Amino acid sequence: MDPDQPAAEADAQAPRRLLRPVVLVGLMGVGKTTVGRRLADALNAAFVDSDEEVEAAAQMTVPEIFASLGEPAFREGERRVIARLIDEGPRIIATGGGAFMNDATRALVLDRAVSVWLRADLDTLVERTARRANRPLLSRGDPRQILADLIAARHPVYALADVTVESRRYDRHEDVAARILAALDTLDGCLAPFEGDA
Repeated sequence: MDPDQPAAEADAQAPRRLLRPVVLVGLMGVGKTTVGRRLADALNAAFVDSDEEVEAAAQMTVPEIFASLGEPAFREGERRVIARLIDEGPRIIATGGGAFMNDATRALVLDRAVSVWLRADLDTLVERTARRANRPLLSRGDPRQILADLIAARHPVYALADVTVESRRYDRHEDVAARILAALDTLDGCLAPFEGDA
């Protein structure tokens, strides 16, 4: 091990293997996709983004699905896709911000996977989401107020997740992944020592 390597990064690279699917939930801007990829790398596990999988299945973008079929159809398709991804075995699954808000999808995730809420404060979310223009929900008004309203509505539901991990403004993605890994280590039946060649 490199003695100059930060402890959190070293922990994130510790040899473990994933025994159950891990589903990342939280608001836009918390880093579910970027952190999820690093977590998957640390565990030598597959990574999938449920929004990308929904788009592939529908052959339409998420905004196109909402516009042409409506949100109820999108949520049902999203639930089916997440169920399939969970059934495909241990992997890291990043979900859209509204997925865990759907009762059927949340019940599925809580029953058959390990759920991790990536939580960030309002200032962090405002700063991060301002970097990307493809946030249709935030184009409907003042982004700060929209995010504040989403925090009020969604955080109590996200709090039902098995694990909560903070995603702070200046965190490196690797450090957040390391905190998730440390939290998963405390759960029974989630991780096991890697059994490879010594």
